[in-house]
Amino acid sequence: MGFFSEIFNRTGRVARGQVNQGVSAMEDATFETTVRQTVADMKAELNNVVRASAAALSNYNSLDAEYQKYVTQSQQWKERAGQALDAGNEDLAKKALAKKAEADKQIASLQAAVESARKASDSLKAQVVELKHKIEEGERTATTLVARKNAAMAQRKVSEAMAGVGKADNAFAVLSSFEKSVAKEEATAKAFNELASTGKDADLEAEFAQLSGHTVDAELEALKRERLTRVELPKELPPAPGR
Repeated sequence: MGFFSEIFNRTGRVARGQVNQGVSAMEDATFETTVRQTVADMKAELNNVVRASAAALSNYNSLDAEYQKYVTQSQQWKERAGQALDAGNEDLAKKALAKKAEADKQIASLQAAVESARKASDSLKAQVVELKHKIEEGERTATTLVARKNAAMAQRKVSEAMAGVGKADNAFAVLSSFEKSVAKEEATAKAFNELASTGKDADLEAEFAQLSGHTVDAELEALKRERLTRVELPKELPPAPGR
């Protein structure tokens, strides 16, 4: 079970590594697209604000036009009341002032709405200006980010190549792994060779021991022959007469 557990663990690590590598590659591949899309989203938001600003401005213009109409009417009725007085017709002057009062009433009721519409329109116009500046800055930032990302990726690939590590498609890393694999196989073969030669060395020692034994026996036989030769030699001859 331990063997199969280790196999499954290693397989799981490989699978997780491939998934993580795939996600990283996807992020790298879509980085520029994502950055550009972010700027496009900012532009879409700007369009929404522009439309809202246009609607607010249109509402303000309508209210202001209505307001200005009553302001004009009030001024006109005031002038007419003055003309009636100049002509000595107070009743007509009163009627003109009554019309002026009606216009002034409309002015008073519209004034708050016009002011509110003006503030809303001004606020939206300010947001449009701010968003335009942000989009311009965002476009510059996006270009810079993409350039920095590309430079960082290039630098990383160079560093990985120099270190011999990194992605699975790194040729240097693949070659290094091949070298390690061959070295491991060589070490394994050497170990088996040493194990296989252990018995042969013992036999070899035994053979040398036998040779050593033959040499001792041969020397013993030679020594025996030497001693037998000494025993069989005649004794020393007697000295000659006259000496």
